[in-house]
Amino acid sequence: MTSKDIQINFDHRPAAHCETGVTSNLLRFYNINLSEAMVFGIGSGLYFGFLPFIKVNGIPLITFRPWMGTIFSKANHRLGVRFQRNKFKNPRESMEALDKNLEQGIPTGCKVGVFHLTYFPKAFRFHFNSHNIIVIGKENGGYLISDPIMEDIQRLSYEDLMRVRFAKGVFAPEGQMYFMTEIPSSFDLKKAIVLAIRKTSDVMLRTPVPLIGAKGIRFLARRMRKWPEKLGPKKASLYLGQIVRMLEEIGTGGAGFRFIYAAFLQEAARELNQPWLNDRSREMTEAGDRWREFAVIAVRIFKNRAGLDDSYSTAADVLMDIADREEHLFQKLRGITLD
Repeated sequence: MTSKDIQINFDHRPAAHCETGVTSNLLRFYNINLSEAMVFGIGSGLYFGFLPFIKVNGIPLITFRPWMGTIFSKANHRLGVRFQRNKFKNPRESMEALDKNLEQGIPTGCKVGVFHLTYFPKAFRFHFNSHNIIVIGKENGGYLISDPIMEDIQRLSYEDLMRVRFAKGVFAPEGQMYFMTEIPSSFDLKKAIVLAIRKTSDVMLRTPVPLIGAKGIRFLARRMRKWPEKLGPKKASLYLGQIVRMLEEIGTGGAGFRFIYAAFLQEAARELNQPWLNDRSREMTEAGDRWREFAVIAVRIFKNRAGLDDSYSTAADVLMDIADREEHLFQKLRGITLD
């Protein structure tokens, strides 16, 4: 372990979501200046999956984002940026590898657990092992951290950083670190945008299993109607509460991701000179608003404050409407071409 201070000249910028923020900030370090929304879009960040065969704390997994690291990988691949990703079994070896990168002036992304992040307020620490940060230097034996959901540069001790890199539990990070290795002299952003929109549309519309995309939203809605009778009031409430947590609290969530994608479509309209994408942006914003409306109904039910019009069936009706909206939207987007 090196004890000397290291300060990489890194432009830390806050973001709405950790993985897109890390990706955008790392690309900017290498003079590829793309917004968080553009990174989210070309990384095919929009998603929905209801995976009842995977349980988190005994509750079926509902996800509004693709597998962790996918956005980073796809965005870089479509831009022609090469990168390296490493996992470790030995914590000390992982820290030595990180130090070697820092000595070479390489800002390095790390996947970490949230629960033991000492700079997080205690109210926001929970067992979530897929947070992303960038280590950008060393100071007084500790590490300088660019965490895109924080306003300023943060600091972690050697022991604390090693601990969060090897957090235990579901989706354990296993000391994972990642960094750019080769930057292209040029890239075709327009081609990347069109390819990404087509791929995202295919995922949301054409995934064969009925658990993904618009079909997955409908599948969840149908299941939800039966929860009170099938699961009982207490367990049904826990299931509903988990959706809200994934929707509004973890990694930006469903509504927030829809708003980011709407911003991406606005940027795409300008970049491609295709104004019709502005209409799709408005439609995506409306879908995000409906996700927020669903969350409000679900919270009232979860907290036993439901009004006369609040029920599992009402919440399911909103999901059905969202599925219709997103299906129609991506049917239009799927036909995008380079003019």
